[in-house]
Amino acid sequence: MTKINEYLEFNDKNLKKRFMKGKVPMETFYEAYFAGDLDFKKNICEFLAERNHFVKFSLTSSHLKWAVTNFIPEVAIHSKKQDQRIVREHYDRGNDFFGWFLGERMVYTSAFFQNPAETLEQAQDNKLNLVCQKLQLQKGESFLDIGCGWGTLARHAAKHYGVDATGVTLSKNQAEYGNQRIAQDGVSDIARILCLDYRDIPEKKFKKISSLEMVEHVGMKNLQSFYDQVYELLEDDGVFLLQWAGLRRAMKPEDLIWGLFMNRHVFPGADASLCGHAMLKRMEKTNFEIHSMENVTIHYSLTIKRWHDNWVSNRDAVVKAYGDRWYRIWNFFLAWSTLIAEQGNAGCFQVVLNKNLDQFKRTRWIGQRYSLGERVSSFESRSPSASRSQPSVSQMTV
Repeated sequence: MTKINEYLEFNDKNLKKRFMKGKVPMETFYEAYFAGDLDFKKNICEFLAERNHFVKFSLTSSHLKWAVTNFIPEVAIHSKKQDQRIVREHYDRGNDFFGWFLGERMVYTSAFFQNPAETLEQAQDNKLNLVCQKLQLQKGESFLDIGCGWGTLARHAAKHYGVDATGVTLSKNQAEYGNQRIAQDGVSDIARILCLDYRDIPEKKFKKISSLEMVEHVGMKNLQSFYDQVYELLEDDGVFLLQWAGLRRAMKPEDLIWGLFMNRHVFPGADASLCGHAMLKRMEKTNFEIHSMENVTIHYSLTIKRWHDNWVSNRDAVVKAYGDRWYRIWNFFLAWSTLIAEQGNAGCFQVVLNKNLDQFKRTRWIGQRYSLGERVSSFESRSPSASRSQPSVSQMTV
């Protein structure tokens, strides 16, 4: 039988006695790890692979106390002021913090792998191109990315597809970083990152709109109004692409405990992590028509695994700048989330939508193909004579 002392080094004797008596709540385990009361003798992933021998997925008094004092008020309010505080406390921690696991692309959403051996950078380039091609971006079109992070997609779309791109984020650090990279790439005339709440996006029309893993932060309270707003921002012949991560409908105990952990320690205020049925229902209620839906969950598992590898390789720098506790929290978050995605506790989906109008030209979907790995011309010169062919992953650097 697998023994706990094969995996863990206990710095607290009372905690060791508790583990020896039987399974402990997962929350007790990870809080002890964050506090330094235990360490891993082996790789953290080896322990997590055997976690069911040592932990149980049960609610604790700490869960309940936190839910009453933090989770429920956040769900009930979701005001602009509250969301700004939550977002900036998280995303304005420091670009170096996020760069130590996201890597050079600075994309905090699932990549897309053409094969499991691809690097994180290759897979993120794949994803950027996949999104642009699913949206059928064309030179000169207006493009809005809601919850744009560090602006990588907006910059990529402007540089390689010639669109007029606007990214929106609540994070000051992300907006500053994104605009600096846009300037470095020489596309400031057709791309910009705005630091504002999505609810304050100017009332104008966009031909194409995307939102990648931001809708979870909108909150259940504001979810329907978010879709209504996107509908009004989108031109009648436009296309909207949404990517989101959510718990599965047939939830199991581990799903709930993982979700509570994520909301408390990683993504506070993210309470709209819905299953496919619940999310699609609200889209259709807004009069969106679903063209396609793709499950990219296994791609997320591979993505997070590479984030975790990056994080571990940068341990000394993280601890020096932010302390051991922050290193431990993200070490656990990335390792556990890799397994969660791999076994399907949570899913990640890309949905392409258009307005459900009689006059919408649906023939646009016929013959649509993606050239993620082919060597084709990229949109580099941004001149009137430049080719409109879609760029390949092998040709471009983001």
